[in-house]
Amino acid sequence: MGMVEGESARQYWFVRHWFTRSCRWEVVMSGVKDWNTKIIDEFRANEGRVGGPFEGAPLLLLHTTGAKTRQKRVNPMMYLDLDGHRYVFASKAGADTNPDWFFNLAANPSVQVEAGAETYRATAVPITGDERDRVYAEQATRYKGFAEYQEKADRVIPVVELRRS
Repeated sequence: MGMVEGESARQYWFVRHWFTRSCRWEVVMSGVKDWNTKIIDEFRANEGRVGGPFEGAPLLLLHTTGAKTRQKRVNPMMYLDLDGHRYVFASKAGADTNPDWFFNLAANPSVQVEAGAETYRATAVPITGDERDRVYAEQATRYKGFAEYQEKADRVIPVVELRRS
């Protein structure tokens, strides 16, 4: 399942863990899907612009194919355009596991991207090492929440380049 970055994602993380321990995971999953659906609808109705906690933030819709189910998935997320490249971040608000959409990319890196009023095909390519560190540092400079996510996570948050096909 996809996540949107920000305060709501942190709230989701807390609620998810509380509900998981209480065996009420389905309620949380349904709530997050509804929340993502509202963001997706607002994004599409306003040529990629949304309000609330993401007002003014660079947001795109990433279409992936489920690794196991082969079902189409759409996940809203923040992105970074840097040096002619576009990147997304598998932060999951600093959780200790990667988001499901990141695992889907390993099985099928061919994606569709909606950014503003434009839709295009791309190949998702994880970047590593010094290049990953440079790109993530830039995102963390622009959006402080990403620095907090990396501090909180017991993993290196993956960075994925979306290369136009």
